[in-house]
Order: sequence, then C-alpha cells, then structure tokens
Amino acid sequence: MPNYLRFGDVPAKRHIRLPRENAFNQEGIAYEHVVTTEGFNRAYSIMYHLRPPTRVRKVEMAGSWEIKKADEQVLRHYHLKTAQMPRSGDPISGRVPMMYNADVICYRCRPATQQTVLFRNGAADEVIFVFHGGGVLESSYGKLPYREGDYIVIPRGTTYRLAPRNIADEDYLILEAEGAVRIPPKYKNRDGQIKLGAPYSERDLHGPREMLFIDDNRDTEILVKDGSRLTRYIMANHPFDAVGWDGFIYPYTFNVEDFEPITGTVHQPPPVQQTFDVKGFVICTFAPRMLDTHPQAIKVPYVHSNVEADEVLFYVRGNFGSRKGIESGSISLHPRGIPHGPHPGTIAASMNATRTEELAVMFDTERPLHLTAEALKLDDPAYPLSWL
Repeated sequence: MPNYLRFGDVPAKRHIRLPRENAFNQEGIAYEHVVTTEGFNRAYSIMYHLRPPTRVRKVEMAGSWEIKKADEQVLRHYHLKTAQMPRSGDPISGRVPMMYNADVICYRCRPATQQTVLFRNGAADEVIFVFHGGGVLESSYGKLPYREGDYIVIPRGTTYRLAPRNIADEDYLILEAEGAVRIPPKYKNRDGQIKLGAPYSERDLHGPREMLFIDDNRDTEILVKDGSRLTRYIMANHPFDAVGWDGFIYPYTFNVEDFEPITGTVHQPPPVQQTFDVKGFVICTFAPRMLDTHPQAIKVPYVHSNVEADEVLFYVRGNFGSRKGIESGSISLHPRGIPHGPHPGTIAASMNATRTEELAVMFDTERPLHLTAEALKLDDPAYPLSWL
C-alpha cells in the first residue's frame, strides 16, 4: 500500500467523538466509517462523515454486466487493434471487455460522454491506465488529479466519479482485479518502506490532493458493481460528505514516466519491469530505457515460451523494437503453450541501438485468458503468421 495520509478533521484517537457544529445527529458528532481489507488484518482507513453513510432510501436491480465469451478459438497469438474503437458511453458504461479470467477483466474504454452517476466497484480493485487524457477523480477521499501515463489505482468499495477536462481526449486501459492491487513485496524492506534500488519510491505515488466536501441532503444515485451484478442505490444525501479521514486505503496515481528501468549488459527479463502485484497476475511497465551494453548483446527480447502464464502487452508509444505491424493502442496476447519472440529482421535492426523510447503496459496471468466477442472484432487474423 502507499503512504499513510491524513486529511481534514479527525479526532486524536480512533473510535472517540469528533464534535461537529453542523452534525446530523443530536449528539453533535461526525460518523466514523472504518474501511478495512482482509477483514481487519491488513491496511485500513477511517473516514468521518457529516451524515451516516448508511442512509439508503431505495435499492433496486440495475441489470447485469455480462461478458460474452468468444466462440472457442484455436490456440494462437492475437493482435487487437483498439486505437480507433468507436467512442461510446461514459467512463463506466463505455468499458468494452477484451479478455478475462477468474482473476482479472481487461477493458478498453474510449468514452463519449461525461460520467454523471457515481460508481462503486464493491468486489474488485481497479487499475485505470490513462492512455490519453487527464482530469480529476472525485471520491469520498477527495480530489485526485490524473494525467496521461498515470495508473489510477482505485481500491474496492470506493465511490467515485471520473471528471475529465475534455471527454474527447479520454482513452483508458482498465484492469478489474479480483485480488488487491499492491506494491510487490520484493520492493519493500522489513520495515515496510520501499527499498533503495526499487524502480520507484513512495515519492512517486500520489494520493488525493484536497478534500471534496459536499454538504447536500438531496437524493443521490450510486451504481454498485459486484461481479456481474449491478445494483442501483438511492442515498438520502451525497456520499462525499467526509469532513476528514486518515489511513492507508485510498485511490492514488503512479505515472509511467516515474518508473526507473533496471537494465544490464544483456537483456533483462520482464520481472524487473514489475510495477504492481495482484493475486493471479502482475502488472509491468516497459518504460523508455538504455539498452544492453555488452558488445555482442542481442537487444530485443529472446524467443520464449511462457509455459505457465498468458502475456498481454498494451502498446502505448515509441518504436516497438521486437514487433512489426504493431501500432499505438494495439494489444497483443501471447498465450501459454506456444513460443513467441522478435519478428524477422528486428534482431539485426537493433544491433547498433543504444536506447529505446518504447512504452508499453504488460500484464501476465497465471490462469488462461478468454477473449470476448468484442475483442475478436478487432483482431488481425494474419498476426500468427507474421514471423514468417
């Protein structure tokens, strides 16, 4: 988890009174709201609301978030060209599932309209990679600015709204994680601090910048997702009425420009690019970096067979040295059981290179991924033959 943060008014100790002149109750105190993970055993935050966060006026079904699995396909590599997907929906309803398994759902989202209804994922953490755009994520924890190249990590149970500066610029890759998104344990020392030598530090993780206090007693709608079920809650007041909070659970950003690549005299394997650790998969950042310095080094990745993982790359920008025909916004899926590697001619072309400006986001899964019907519409069927 990121650093401990504290905003607004909180009492001197946990679970004691926090007086409020404008309190909703006759006791004249704020309502304590404890947000915990793994029961009460791991990181938590404590919020203090003007009104109880339990004031529900109405609950009703709001449909389902069904994912349509593609018809059974042969085992092969896939290249999904997503850059020019048509815009649709808002930052929530416009999410188009590309692939999934029991641990993660991968979406692309190119929204057409602003988000007007508050959203909460009640059963999964979310990682929103900002391919293009920028704005503010509004939540009960306050205002969190985001910009192009940010990972926005949103803990489950967070009620939020994405407020882009210009909706026409917004473009996201979104990973919905069944497990908690955490900093890799190998990057932390026994005291819980990120080690010197890790590819980023606590200074690179950015939480909310200011409180967002909304004192509004009008009915407010929240769309809640848990798995495939959608539920509409009508609250008796706006939920962003926290007067203060502290703890380790909150949405935060990490920008790919702050990732410090680890390089060597010869090619380094993808684990040195790991950015986040999640149950069932890892997220890695392939950032601009110096290339291998050995005089005989092969400077593109070697052919390999990932026999226990499916590998997905989302290509952001730059010259992708080991690939041909890949464009910004492409997604490649290299599944287990078959080898993949540099395209013909790329090894020779890289021999005199000293640096790469490529930028890509990768996630590797322990379980096989299933493509969706929407993904197959974007597939380049010639990609499996592109190594000839």
